[in-house]
Amino acid sequence: MAQSFSIPISRRDLLKLAGVTAAGAVLSGSLDTTKAEAAAQPSGKTIKYADKKIPVICAADVCICGGGPAGVAAAVNAARNGVKVVLIERGIALGGLGVLGCVYPFMDTHAPDSDTPYLAELKQRLRDKGIEPFDGVTQQTWHNPEILCLIHDEMCEETGVNILYQTVVVDSLKSGGKISAVIVQTIAGLAAVTAKTFIDATGDAYLARCSGVDYERGYEKTGNNQPLSFRFEMGGINVERLYQYVAIELQEDWCKSKPPYFEIAEAMHRKQRYKLEAFMARGVETGEITQDEAEYMQAYTIIGKNGVMSMNCPEIPVTFSATDPLSYSKAVTFGRKMMRNIARYLVNHLPGFENAFISREAVMLGARESWRIKGKYYMVEDDYHNQSRFADAVCRTAWFIDAHGEKVSEKLPKGGFYEIPYRALISDKVDNLIVAGRCISASFILQASMRIQPTCYSIGEAAGIAAAFGIQNRVDANKIDWASIPASKRSYVSKG
Repeated sequence: MAQSFSIPISRRDLLKLAGVTAAGAVLSGSLDTTKAEAAAQPSGKTIKYADKKIPVICAADVCICGGGPAGVAAAVNAARNGVKVVLIERGIALGGLGVLGCVYPFMDTHAPDSDTPYLAELKQRLRDKGIEPFDGVTQQTWHNPEILCLIHDEMCEETGVNILYQTVVVDSLKSGGKISAVIVQTIAGLAAVTAKTFIDATGDAYLARCSGVDYERGYEKTGNNQPLSFRFEMGGINVERLYQYVAIELQEDWCKSKPPYFEIAEAMHRKQRYKLEAFMARGVETGEITQDEAEYMQAYTIIGKNGVMSMNCPEIPVTFSATDPLSYSKAVTFGRKMMRNIARYLVNHLPGFENAFISREAVMLGARESWRIKGKYYMVEDDYHNQSRFADAVCRTAWFIDAHGEKVSEKLPKGGFYEIPYRALISDKVDNLIVAGRCISASFILQASMRIQPTCYSIGEAAGIAAAFGIQNRVDANKIDWASIPASKRSYVSKG
C-alpha cells in the first residue's frame, strides 16, 4: 500500500509538478495519470506515529482545524495575506452549525459597527446570489445554508486554500513548545499535516486540549454544559397562513417582520411571555408532547426556500452532556424522538403546518458550549457589564448573555458593547497555536454572549490575519501584539 496520497491541486500546478513542457500533452490526453498523481505528492515524507509510518499529506504555513464560521474565516484571511493554508473539515461542507447544524439565521451582535470586513463581504456575496440577508427590522442575517456553503467554497478556491474534507483531527505532535504536526483520519487512513502555525477552530478546543493547553468545560457552579439542540427543517408550510394565525389572530407582535422574513417562538419559564406558550402547553396536557418538548420551540423562514422553516428545537434536556461521548450519542437518539413528536404536533394543530413534513435533519447537534481554553486573558461576566475595551481587541459584540438553563440576562444599553482581546485566543502553553470561535478563553457566562456566529466569524478573521503576520515577521502566534500589526492590515481597530 502506498504511503502517501494526493492533495487538491490546480491543473497548472499539476503540469509543473509533472514536468510537462507541452500543454498539448494534456489536451491530447497523453498525460500519464499515474505519474501526475505521484508528482502531486508533497515530498513522500512520512512521520512515525503509534508505531506506524504515516504519510505527510500536506505541508502548509497555516493549518486550520475546523471549517465552521471561525475556521473558514481564518483560512480565507490567512491565504489573502500571502501564506499557504490547509483547512481540515470533518464533514463535506464548510460553515459548521450555520450549514451542517441548520442554525440560521445569524443572530445580530446588537453592537454598532460590529461587522468586520470579512463578515461584510459575506453578506454582500449573499446579496449577489439573490439572498437579501436583512429584513430591515430584526437585523438578523437571514441566510440560505446551501448558498452560504457555496460562497465558502468559492472564497477558499479564490484564495488558494487547500481543503481536506471528511478529515478528522486525531492528535497532535509537539516539539519545543510548538505543534509540529496534526494527525488526521482521512478516507485513505491516518495521515499527518505539518505547518508553522495552527488554528484551533474545532468549537470544542480539541487541538488545544490534546496539545496541553489548560481548559474547562461547563458551568463553573454545576458542571453542566448549555443544553444541546437538534435542529431540523420542515417543508410544505403555508407561511402566509401561519403569519395570519400567529401575528394577526393571536396578535403576537414579538416578531415584527413579515414574510418572507418571519419567525415564531415560545420559551417557558422566561420573562418574555409568548402567545404560543399556551398552544404548546395544551400538547403537554393531551400527552401529545412532553414538557421537555414544549419547553422551547422556535422556527425561522429560510430565504430562497419557499415554504421551508428552520426549527430551532428540540432543546435536549441538560442531563445530556456535550462533552461526554456516551451521553452525547444518547442525546442524538433522544433528540430525534423529540423532533418527530414536535413536528407531528405542529402538523396536527398549528395553522399553516397542515401539509408540512420534516425535509432535513441537521448532521450535527447544536452545541452552544462545550470546552473552553484558559488563555492569556480570561474573559468574565464583568467584561460584559463593564463594556470592557482592549488595545488588542479583535472584534466587538453586545449579544446578551444567553446561557440556556442558567442565565438569560438583560441587554446592554443601546449603543453599548464590549470587546474581545487577542490574548483570549492564545495561551502560554503552545507558542504556535491560535484558538478561534466559541471555545476561546472565557467563563461559561461570558461565553454565552460571544458564541454567536457573526462574532465567531470576526474572531476567525483576526486569527487568520495574525497567523500570517506572525509567519511573515517570524513572531510566534502567542507573542503577537495585535495592536502592533499595521492598522491597514487589521480587521478591527479598537476605538478605546
